[in-house]
Amino acid sequence: MPEEVLVSAETGDDAAVYRLPDGQALVATVDFFTPIVDDPYDWGRIAAANAFSDVYAMGASPALALNISSWPVDDLSLDLLVEVLRGGQDIARAAGAVVLGGHTITDPEPKYGMVALGFTDPERLVRNSTVPPGARLVLTKPLGTGIVSTAIKRGEASPEQVRSAVELMTALNAGASEAMVEVGVAAATDVTGFGLLGHLQRMLEVSGVAAAVRADGVPLLPGVLDLARRGVVPSGTKRNHAFLRPHVDWAGLTEPEQLTLADAQTSGGLLIAVDPEMAEALQRALADRGVAGFDIGETEAGPAGRIRVTGRSSD
Repeated sequence: MPEEVLVSAETGDDAAVYRLPDGQALVATVDFFTPIVDDPYDWGRIAAANAFSDVYAMGASPALALNISSWPVDDLSLDLLVEVLRGGQDIARAAGAVVLGGHTITDPEPKYGMVALGFTDPERLVRNSTVPPGARLVLTKPLGTGIVSTAIKRGEASPEQVRSAVELMTALNAGASEAMVEVGVAAATDVTGFGLLGHLQRMLEVSGVAAAVRADGVPLLPGVLDLARRGVVPSGTKRNHAFLRPHVDWAGLTEPEQLTLADAQTSGGLLIAVDPEMAEALQRALADRGVAGFDIGETEAGPAGRIRVTGRSSD
């Protein structure tokens, strides 16, 4: 591997990182998916925020993006695609990035996302593989977008649940990223398709530590636990749950409670590992930017990738 490669696929981090000749680090990622909400503009905004989230998770600032889309041109109006792209453009503008083009193909199923590129000082790079034992774990957004998205598809989501989920998924992780870089945290990742515990398990495994998570400290979107109890759960969440089985001690949690902690997220928050002596400074830095910081547990010495859950989940 060239010495300029600072982060590769080896640790399953959020983005690739390459040192440029001028010393800056180029952060590169790509993400796209099928519609998860009914409104095409909101879908575009969510997909763009989700793509930029990987850049923020590395402690970098987005700079430019390329659109990626597939569209069933014989079945769906191109006017809808225009709305999707407009949503992506608006989020890119909010992130301080420019969209410089992209690529579209004809496909039976619509898909949209972005290649997102950003820059940072290599000394300020935040990785997922540097979690020490004894660190506090801080989450910056509630969970439940996967379950709510499934409820939307089944016509079982309330207007308030739709509004809350869209608001959460279109919120950029810019403030959380700035705060963690300012404080100098130990490690971070963003919570997306593998769910909270799936992404945490990967962080722990590549860092060689274990963790304890307090279920009662993990925030959920309104009504998510009730939806899980009714079986409104996406297949991706079920796969996450199956993957976690050998790695997690669930203690007294019911299966619906377990599924909320494994829920496949879209444009979720940052999961930050911070040294205890810096935890208060991180909370202040987050609050100064209007970002919530939920203390959900701590890392500890133990089998790499092992998670024990305490407490009970609740809405």
